[in-house]
Amino acid sequence: MIKIGDNLPATTLMEYSEVEGNGCSLGPNAVEVAKASAGKTIALFALPGAFTPTCSAKHVPGYVEHMADFKAAGVDEIWCVSVNDAFVMGAWAREQKTEGKVRMLADGSADFAKACGLTLDLTTRGMGVRSNRYSMLVKDGKVVSLNVEGPGKFEVSDAATLLAQAKA
Repeated sequence: MIKIGDNLPATTLMEYSEVEGNGCSLGPNAVEVAKASAGKTIALFALPGAFTPTCSAKHVPGYVEHMADFKAAGVDEIWCVSVNDAFVMGAWAREQKTEGKVRMLADGSADFAKACGLTLDLTTRGMGVRSNRYSMLVKDGKVVSLNVEGPGKFEVSDAATLLAQAKA
C-alpha cells in the first residue's frame, strides 16, 4: 500500500471536459498523474463509485463545500478519483456541481487504485474491483498524509479531516 513519503504512481487518469479549450478537447482527456501533480499541492480523495449513496450524499459535497477553505490552506487542486469511466464521472460532476471546485478523475480500469494498493473487491455485490475510500494530501507528487477508511466506514477521508491536515 502507498504510504507517506511515496510518490503517486505514474499512471494516467481520465477527465471529462464539457468544453474545448486550454489544450483539452471535448470529452475524455488523459491526465498524467505525475505531470498533473508536479509542483502542486493536491487534496486527493478516492471512493468506491460515482452516484453511490455515501459518495454522493457526503463525500463529494464536503469537498465542494470546503473548496475555498482548501485554497486558503494552500491547496492548488482537489481531485476525486473513482473506478468509473470518464463519461460517468462527467455526468456525476454535473450532478454534484463540481466545476471549478473538484476535478472528477476516472480510474476506469482501476490502474491507479491497484498501483496505490488501495483496491476494494466488490465483485460479490456486482461492482467489480473498485477503489477503497481514502484521502491524501499530496505535495509535488509526494504523499504527505494518508487517511484510509476501514470497511464500510466514512470517518477519516472526509473533507474536514484532510482540511485540518492541510492547515497543519
